[in-house]
Amino acid sequence: MRKEEKAQILESITAQLQETPNFYVTDISGLNAEQTAKLRRDCFEKNIKLVVVKNTLFHKAVENMGSEEANQLLSVLEGPTAIMYTETPNVPAKLIKKYADEGSEKPALKGAYVQECAFVGADKLNELCNIKSREELIGEIVGLLQSPARNVVSALQSAGGKLAGIVKTLSERE
Repeated sequence: MRKEEKAQILESITAQLQETPNFYVTDISGLNAEQTAKLRRDCFEKNIKLVVVKNTLFHKAVENMGSEEANQLLSVLEGPTAIMYTETPNVPAKLIKKYADEGSEKPALKGAYVQECAFVGADKLNELCNIKSREELIGEIVGLLQSPARNVVSALQSAGGKLAGIVKTLSERE
């Protein structure tokens, strides 16, 4: 590979890291063509970009990020490496876990950089599956904010809307 090609690939990896800061470092070696096509199809359906990279080029791109957390992942860049770029932090972890539950050893998690935190090792898969996405967190917060209002409204409706019923309901709550 010529120096110009390497520079171009490094530039594209760096741009991808800036665009989608959540990424998973995986090993998909040993998959046959049919299994690889199925994995790529599943990734596409879940809005995950799967790219096989050269370790040395990805190493340089991670160093260019300037993040101490991301630099912890440099130790896992050995052997065949595929990167899963994602906007939603837990989707690749759930996909990898689904394949593992089906009895497949690949894709295997090497590490991940999610929400500016590094996770090194395959043993972190369950932690990564439990990370909540932005939308899930917003939904939980909205639910928590609505809960007290729902209780008051339902208490008022059950009291028949009369002042005596309201006073009685409020005194029972204490």
